[in-house]
Parts: sequence; C-alpha cells; structure tokens
Amino acid sequence: MDLKQLEYFVRVAELGSFTRASIALDIAQPALSRQIRLLEVELRQNLLTRTGRGAIPTEAGKLLLKHGRGILHQVEVAREELGAVRGGLAGRVSIGLPPSLSKLITVPLTQAFRQQLPHAQLTLTEGFSMLMQEGLRVGNLDMAVLYNSERSPELETITLHSEELVLISRKGSIKAPVKKGSTGKRQPISLAEVATLPLILPSRPNAFRILIEGEMITIGCKPQISLEVDGLNAILSLVREGMGHAVLPSYTLSNVEDTAQFSLRSIRSPRIMSELMLVRSARRASTDTQKMAIDVVKAVVVEALKPYL
Repeated sequence: MDLKQLEYFVRVAELGSFTRASIALDIAQPALSRQIRLLEVELRQNLLTRTGRGAIPTEAGKLLLKHGRGILHQVEVAREELGAVRGGLAGRVSIGLPPSLSKLITVPLTQAFRQQLPHAQLTLTEGFSMLMQEGLRVGNLDMAVLYNSERSPELETITLHSEELVLISRKGSIKAPVKKGSTGKRQPISLAEVATLPLILPSRPNAFRILIEGEMITIGCKPQISLEVDGLNAILSLVREGMGHAVLPSYTLSNVEDTAQFSLRSIRSPRIMSELMLVRSARRASTDTQKMAIDVVKAVVVEALKPYL
C-alpha cells in the first residue's frame, strides 16, 4: 500500500471533498482522484461514494480511515525519531484541551513551546472529553488534558491538579448569608442546597455532569436540571442572564470578560473534587519531542492554576 495514496484518501475522507482535499494537499484534483482510484483497485473495494456535494467513505472506507490515521501517525513518529538523531527535537505534537481550560492556557502553552521546542509543530484542539478520547484512540491526538479520566490499560495518565468545583451564579441571584466577623466572604453552600437550585449542566457523559450526579447520589439527592447545554460559553451566558446556576471550576470564569456579574460559592458537605489529568494512548510509543511536550504541558497548567488554588 502506497503511503502517499493512503494520506490522500485520509484527507479526502476527513474533508468530505476532493476539491477541498486537493487544495489542502496542493495537488491537482484529477491527479488526486487518479491516486485514490489506484488505491481502490489495489484493495479491490470502493472506498468513497462520490456525490454531488462531495465524497463520503463507504463501510470499507470507514475501516481504512480508522487504520489509516494510525498508520500515518506511526510514520510521523518514525520521522520525528529519525530527525532527533540528527539533533534537535522536531515533529508535530497534537494536544487536546477542555473548553474550561483552553482560554487560560492556550497563549502560555504556545509561548512555552516556542521557547523550549522551537522546531516542533504544535496543534491544539478544543473539545469535550468524549471527543478527545476518540482522538486519542484513532491517533488524531498525541495527548489530551481531561477531567476525571477513567483508568485503563490503554491509557497513560498523569494527574496535573485536583480542584474543587464551585457554584457559579448571577450576582445577587442568591441571598447568601455572610459569616459574622468576616470580611464579607459568602459562606459555603451545602451540596444538598445546590441540589434544590435550577442547574445548567452539560449532557451526559460529560465528566463534570457525571461527577456532580455521583456526589449527589451519595447524599440521597439528585440535581434539579433546568437546562442541558454542551458549551461552556453558552452555559456562562445563561447563568449571567439568571437562567440557572453552574457547577464548574472557579477558573472557568477566565473565559468571560466581566467576572463582576458572577458570584462564586464553595460547596461543602461534601466537597466536589475533580482531577485534571494529562492522558495519552499507551498503545503508541512516545517520541522524545512528545516526552518533552508532556513536561511543558505540566509546567504550564500548574503555573496557570496557581491564582485559583
């Protein structure tokens, strides 16, 4: 199987169009079509269904797409390791970031890469846990920052940070008592009280959603879900408008411009503790560049979260 043909097929399948793929690959469309057809002849299967709107993989094409991504990833790993022999860490490193953390660390992470891995190409992808786990599985991501990742023989995990989830509300929406003799800081709210509030939560199987529901079950409660919203900015916008409350890490508010419109309260009895983890596939060998990238990510995340500890 010709690797170049495989690369062409994967790009067409991912972009869903010969036209878009030819532009991305900088190859004439007739030549691209010819190479894909040669691959189909060799494999004796149709890999793509051509339509008026583009091209979609057949069942055989979907199978080859899954394997093809992994094959191309391994080829890239080999190239990186051979490049390291010549001196200097180079190659591509693809990292997935959760939306709640993305805005906080994207700039410092990029700056750190330019300083410490100037010859490496950094690719950042923002997404929820399920999307990033799939990216790790098929080889689109080398590593990802995830919340409460399940332990698995197929995954290598490093705990970056343990954090409390807090109640985020529109300022003034809850008349919270102030502790006597304090400086005006609001008293914590119990998890049982949180369960009585209209909550805006992501849909399952979001890591925060599962964690919140699990902790409430332990005290015999369940959340009163006002809205299910799979988008961090959308959740915070709805909270700001008084449509409900969110339960998220405090640094989530780094994603909004005017934090003065929100109030935060610690949750107790019990606290909701979340683990932020760096995860990579145990099935794929790490290059020296990727190993260095792990250290860079760890240092940047720890430094970025210091103000919220």
